[in-house]
Amino acid sequence: MSLQDEVLSSSEVLDFRGSAFRSLDDIKELEGGREGLNAFLAVAEPEDLEPCGQGPLEGVMVALKDNICTKRLPTTCGSHILKGYRSPYEATAVQRLREAGALIAGKTNLDEFGMGSSTENSAFGPTLNPVDRSLVPGGSSGGSAAAVAAGYVRMALGSDTGGSVRQPAAFCGVVGIKPTYGRISRYGLIAFASSLDQIGTIGATVLEASLLLEVVSGHDPRDSTSAEKPVPRYRDAAVQGIEGMVVGIPTEYFPEQLDPPVRALLDEACERLVAAGAEVRPVSLPHTEFAIPCYYVLATAEASSNLARYDGVRFGARLPAEGLDRMYELTRGNFGAEVKRRIMLGTYVLS
Repeated sequence: MSLQDEVLSSSEVLDFRGSAFRSLDDIKELEGGREGLNAFLAVAEPEDLEPCGQGPLEGVMVALKDNICTKRLPTTCGSHILKGYRSPYEATAVQRLREAGALIAGKTNLDEFGMGSSTENSAFGPTLNPVDRSLVPGGSSGGSAAAVAAGYVRMALGSDTGGSVRQPAAFCGVVGIKPTYGRISRYGLIAFASSLDQIGTIGATVLEASLLLEVVSGHDPRDSTSAEKPVPRYRDAAVQGIEGMVVGIPTEYFPEQLDPPVRALLDEACERLVAAGAEVRPVSLPHTEFAIPCYYVLATAEASSNLARYDGVRFGARLPAEGLDRMYELTRGNFGAEVKRRIMLGTYVLS
């Protein structure tokens, strides 16, 4: 049986679901022990696994970054301010996973509200890299990447605002895709920077990351920014050769300061692409030097606006205090240092 075949006998489905239940126990045991990675913030119970639809992911375990809303599991964004919060609705991407037959394994750790690149900024502790536990797994979707790299699950969803799927996937040695903005509905993705946020996929292989992308993509009337374009069979492209494909290598991404071991690996990757029939061609992206400054203006400004809703009245854990102003002050003090820094910078930009 393969994911691409889309055909399962009833006995295979039962075996698959049985292994899924055992896998939940395995995840809890591994994560709860001294050797745990802290990749998961919440692991599903067997009763949380709703009956599967019939589709290409029938019986397959998928993990979700904990800024993607689910009804049966908490959605904390890795923040004390949303500790224990349960959404009254599910993200469109989660609904599509269930319709395709997937089983939601649990919610993965992240930098608080997606703000960070190491998964050290979580209010619930850092995630370790299963490749080398002395290293970070990247971020902010480090929990999802670590869960796939450790073999807890074969697929996971993350979110990518400025590299938050691609970078941890690279750090953990798995496959990460940030699709074009609008390819996947953002309904149910808790906002950081709305003009940049996009749900992305992480898989153990290109095929799995591509199939997951195919399942969750498509227009959603609840997200006006989602693209009204048909969804191709990405899985077909994943198993085709790359002969004749032109691959651009931005010269600005290879500065003199690049570590020699990293440069050697990138050169080796280019050689393998050429050996497989692709043409590798240098290209220039002259505005690269402005990318990070622009990102920190746009992303922080949008974050300041989006996170204003966590005031202890509408959302968030309310701390008791005498007077409304003091309550606001104490409640918003629940944000971590990195989130506070970005809110302050964004508020300054907007002032």
